[in-house]
Amino acid sequence: MKTFRCDNCGHPLFFENVQCLQCGSELAFLPHRLALCAIEPAASDSTLWQRKRPDRQQPAHHAYRLCRNHAEHAACNFAVAQDDPNPYCVSCRLTRVLPDLSVPQNLDRWWRIEAAKRRLFYTLAQLGLVDASPPDGERDGPVFEFLADTPGHMVMTGHAQGVITLNVAEADDAERVKRRVELHEPYRTLLGHLRHESGHYYWDRLIDEEGRVEEFRRLFGDESVDYAQALQKHYASGGQPQGWQDRFVSAYATSHPWEDWAETWAHYLHMVDLLETAASYNTRVEVPGSEGDEVDDPFDSTESDFDRLVEQWVPVTLLVNSMNRSLGQEDAYPFALTTGSLEKLRFVHEVIHSPRRNRQPQGQQPTTGSAMQDTEPAERVSQPG
Repeated sequence: MKTFRCDNCGHPLFFENVQCLQCGSELAFLPHRLALCAIEPAASDSTLWQRKRPDRQQPAHHAYRLCRNHAEHAACNFAVAQDDPNPYCVSCRLTRVLPDLSVPQNLDRWWRIEAAKRRLFYTLAQLGLVDASPPDGERDGPVFEFLADTPGHMVMTGHAQGVITLNVAEADDAERVKRRVELHEPYRTLLGHLRHESGHYYWDRLIDEEGRVEEFRRLFGDESVDYAQALQKHYASGGQPQGWQDRFVSAYATSHPWEDWAETWAHYLHMVDLLETAASYNTRVEVPGSEGDEVDDPFDSTESDFDRLVEQWVPVTLLVNSMNRSLGQEDAYPFALTTGSLEKLRFVHEVIHSPRRNRQPQGQQPTTGSAMQDTEPAERVSQPG
């Protein structure tokens, strides 16, 4: 994620900011611009906002409302176009089911999850995988259900038929670290979860529906093998097959071709997001044997070059890991990409950037207001997750 700058004073801003710490300007993320901007009340209507203009002689061309989740819960900083009939922003309207927010810890959990989901939305929009301005209050992208365990029912994080379910306990640091250790998953984070599950969603969209299954199988294997049995076998064997690093980005990727794709997909999103961050700081990296180069923004290039992306990825991750170790922390990037995993990452890159038929937004927000507070457990985690 890149850093932004305040329209009013030029001070650096971060994606989650709602106010500039330098000049005090109110801030909102404007999805159609994919930018965090300073805003001010619109002169024509006190309920609306417009971009803050240092030169007030220039008229404002757009007016916005703030997302309902900002007004009701201070849980979102995205704006909604004035003529959009949906009270929720393009990210929040993707959430169909919330945990019971009357439970004190659930509000904080939900806030953390939505913050991670907005980062996912940003990357997907930058890659052209979701429409940042769908018409008529519609949504574009996967549907999300965030649920808490109930007596006798444990919520399983997963994806099924376009719906991503997440157990809100994953927002608790202690619980997430416990599961990370138990399941040998060194990159178990909220954002990592959402990126992984979005990979299952886009397997349906970009592989199955686009007729790329045979290409997929040549690299990842036959996804028609029994999924439940494959997972059972994976965990029964300890989840760490010998030599997995030769062909996979993670040990979990060895469990089933669907999981291999989802892990590789998530890894690709890690790559482009981190490189955009490095580029926004004008990072120049140099390692022994190289002349050094300034990192490119992967979203600015008119022709995205996978080889260039990998060439810059390696020294950037070395820098990040070295800085973490200097602070006494474990490596932020505990992976080493091999020829086999790079071949799969290249396939993901090519699938994302290849032409595809027009996508259609997926209809209006199915539940809003109090209806979003549904706390019934999900019962459809029958497909990969």
